[in-house]
Amino acid sequence: MPKFLLSLILIGMTSLIWGQESQQEKLEQRKAQIQKEIKENEAMLQSVKKKEKSAVNVILIQGNKIKLKEKLINTNEKQKKLLGNDMYINQMKINKLNRELLELKEDYAMMIQKSYKSRSEQSRAMFILSSENFLQAYKRAQYMKQYTSFRKMQGQEIKSKTDQLIDYNEKLDVQKKAKQKLIVENEAERLSLLKEKQIQQKLVDSIKKDKKKITAEIKKKQLESRAIDKQIDRLIREAIAEANRKAALEAAMKKAEASSKAGETKEEIKKRAKAIVSAAPAVSSAKIVLTPEERILADNFKSNKGKLPWPVEKGFVSLRYGDQPHPQFSSLMIHNSGVEITTDQGSTARAVFGGEVTSVIVLSPVNKAVMIQHGDYFTVYQNLSSVFVNKGDKVSIKQSLGKIRTSGETGKTVLKFTISQNTTYNNPASWIFNM
Repeated sequence: MPKFLLSLILIGMTSLIWGQESQQEKLEQRKAQIQKEIKENEAMLQSVKKKEKSAVNVILIQGNKIKLKEKLINTNEKQKKLLGNDMYINQMKINKLNRELLELKEDYAMMIQKSYKSRSEQSRAMFILSSENFLQAYKRAQYMKQYTSFRKMQGQEIKSKTDQLIDYNEKLDVQKKAKQKLIVENEAERLSLLKEKQIQQKLVDSIKKDKKKITAEIKKKQLESRAIDKQIDRLIREAIAEANRKAALEAAMKKAEASSKAGETKEEIKKRAKAIVSAAPAVSSAKIVLTPEERILADNFKSNKGKLPWPVEKGFVSLRYGDQPHPQFSSLMIHNSGVEITTDQGSTARAVFGGEVTSVIVLSPVNKAVMIQHGDYFTVYQNLSSVFVNKGDKVSIKQSLGKIRTSGETGKTVLKFTISQNTTYNNPASWIFNM
């Protein structure tokens, strides 16, 4: 194979290795994050098991733990595959170095033999003295010098390639051990996953006996959830209508001021502006008419779709968005207008973006919610035991809004989080980074 083509292949392989090393680092980081989440999940699970009166909530957390284990196994498999690719490339380099070393050693051996045959100083001197003229003698002397230099250079190249070969062999040994370690880890995780699934199945079997009672409880909670959604929907509509009334009044004031008569007071102008608003069609409660400032805020919020932070510092999604079969009773459909995130006891909810608090809602004596407006977008943070902000407050990203309530019945600390554009609910998973 031509040396140029071999060089191109070698350059390509080196670039591939650099890319794979970067992928390995990312996979290691992802693996560490998954392992951290598994530990956090296990701590929550143990805490809930101590306080739990119903097995349903334990199953939800157990199910999330199983998903994390599956992610960890998948990450290990990706790492193993990348290591296999690295090992293949390194083995090809070792094979190439072995071939080059063999050729170099054969050439070097031939040079040594020739040197041995003409090793005496007399032979070298005769080679130069037998020249026909001075120029030929000079050229022969230069040849002897270059020949000695080339032989030395070949010896150095053999040493360099031998060192490279040792280095690649050592690297290959390390990679083999790393791959073997991943295989052992994955096997242990598979056994652990199997055990977790067996625990899950026992929990499922244990609640099947009380299916009728549990189903009734689930339906009751769904009715309560829908009632809260209606209440929040009403408040969103009121906020939209209020914003539109304010915008309409500001526009009417400008119009009244532009057509004001001499001597007309501010109160008279304001009264005339209100009359203009009253005579106009009813303001919409379904869609905000954005001011230029609100348009900028809404555009900024929209441009951060998929990059917003979590509304809690840590936790996991225990109930996703939309219509879905119940985790244990697939025949029972449930609805969720947002996502439910299970977190640690004592955790606080935090704003996912800057905006203005439009409502602090008391849903029940022990359940409060905060609604924040971001242009024509609204985020709502439910199930708070206490609230740190007031209506009209301007809040910044990741600002604490309130303490999340821990249920005395289940021992779970769960935040319900929703995102809507005007009155249209969105799936928070498409907005929050890595949800």
